[in-house]
Amino acid sequence: MMNSAAAPHSPNAPLDTRGTQSESRPPGESAPAVRQKLNALLANIESTIMGKREAIQFTLVGLLARGHVLLEDVPGVGKTTLARALAKSIDCQFRRIQFTPDLLPSDIMGVSVFDRREDSFKFHPGPLFANVILADEINRTTPRTQSALLEAMNDFQVSVDGVTHPLPSPFIVLATQNPIEYAGTYSLPEAQLDRFLLRVAIGYPDRDSERQIVKSQRLAHPLDSLKPVITAAEVLQLQETVRQVAVDETLLDYILEIAARTREHKGLALGVSPRGCLMLYRAAQANAVIAGRVFCTPDDIKHLALPVLSHRIIEKGRDAGASRRDGETILSEILEEVPVPI
Repeated sequence: MMNSAAAPHSPNAPLDTRGTQSESRPPGESAPAVRQKLNALLANIESTIMGKREAIQFTLVGLLARGHVLLEDVPGVGKTTLARALAKSIDCQFRRIQFTPDLLPSDIMGVSVFDRREDSFKFHPGPLFANVILADEINRTTPRTQSALLEAMNDFQVSVDGVTHPLPSPFIVLATQNPIEYAGTYSLPEAQLDRFLLRVAIGYPDRDSERQIVKSQRLAHPLDSLKPVITAAEVLQLQETVRQVAVDETLLDYILEIAARTREHKGLALGVSPRGCLMLYRAAQANAVIAGRVFCTPDDIKHLALPVLSHRIIEKGRDAGASRRDGETILSEILEEVPVPI
């Protein structure tokens, strides 16, 4: 992780692209030091979204594992606030893209414009060129525009007019959708859902937390005074730390057995793919880092199995607007049946 002498990253400064920052990274810090910084990051975000530590932790798992997060919940529970608080806390550039039926791929990726003075085309980056992207109501735009995100989310780059442009680093997409209202929406295709590391529901706060939320915004929104606690360079080092977390072979077998059971289950038309296994593996590593460990445990896998795998399966006879509860119930049953490695 970057030490305290590292130069801070300004949200308005030019953004480095992937592969340009790793050459100057200093040696990693100890596990307690990493945990201390992540606890500070959790507390900083939680000061704006009170009583929702698990949803915040899941979002940080996505960030540290180089994944993306689908926030699926009703309006007004803090999805936008969570995205903005994350960007501010890691001192990164934030862009909100409101997805609508008339939104075009070029509206988010950018466009090449002919420059008469230079007699050539010049690329003008779209709002996708930022560190933290809020894809608000992603299911309200057409499949054509939804698919424009696939390359960005999978390869951290976009291709426009045959030219590939790397995206800033770190890069995370936080997409939102309303699980209740389906009028005027386009269901996300399975290929798009599979690019999200986790699907997270924030939920309503408890009474005490809701009281604090209302009182904290009496004069101003807590986001207005939120300060960064780590830098973008430190996030990149944390992402490298996640890759070094030890995962015992028995835990890998545990993940593979869970996936195999989903493929064999009579109530499922589609089970977990190999990508799903890899995503659960990475998420478990990130969860271990947040817990201050350099190794994974079975609890890391069990804790993350539902948010990582539930959107990667399809129940037999499922309608387009069906609830996700049936799939989660089947996954919960599988987790209870599969022996936990000791």
